[in-house]
Formats: sequence, C-alpha cells, structure tokens
Amino acid sequence: MNRVLLIKRIYKIKNIEDGYRILVDRLWPRGVSKMKASLDLWLKDIAPSTDLRTWFGHDPNKWQEFKKRYIEELKNNKQSVDKLTKIIETHKTVTLLYGAKDQEHNEALVIKDYFENYDDYV
Repeated sequence: MNRVLLIKRIYKIKNIEDGYRILVDRLWPRGVSKMKASLDLWLKDIAPSTDLRTWFGHDPNKWQEFKKRYIEELKNNKQSVDKLTKIIETHKTVTLLYGAKDQEHNEALVIKDYFENYDDYV
C-alpha cells in the first residue's frame, strides 16, 4: 500500500484527505481550540527543542542551518521518531500539522523530508 505524508497549516479546515492528523509543534497554536484542531495526536516531543526553535525564530536566513541542526535532533530522538514511524506504517495518509505562518520554513517540512529520505540521513 502506498503511504502518503502530507503537511498542512493547522489553521486550514480539516478534510477527509488529511487522514491521521498529527500536530508537530511543541507549543499549542494560538487561537485554535482542541475541538477545531481535530487532532488524532499531538506529538510535541518530535518538535525542535526550545533552544533550537528560539534560535531559529522563523528567520529564513537561518533555514539551512536550522534544518541541519533539527535533523541531528531527530536522529537523537529515537522514541518520537519510532512513534511517528509506526503511525506512518499503519495509516495510508498522515498529515503533519504546524502553526507557523511561513509555509516554506517550518519543522513539518523537515520532518517530512527526514521520513521520505531517511536512508540519506542515517
């Protein structure tokens, strides 16, 4: 069975194509109720560390270095990576939800790339 890993801003409306919905932010997104979020899981431990998130500050000029540092954190976060791996293996579609306004520079993109290109990172 083909597996699909999607990313989506949590502020967008849930639809049937989302499949299993996982919030990958460490902090709960401002202005989103738990009911509206319609999550299957909040996997906050897979999010970047507080230090890395604070350093990055969603500055596009730091993006490449952020990705590099965050991938190192993912490599050392076996428990959360294993948990997400099992979810991906048992659901046809998984959507990684994030709250950042920047759709081109956020942790969900890094997580998606890490899982789709896992062999390149280990």
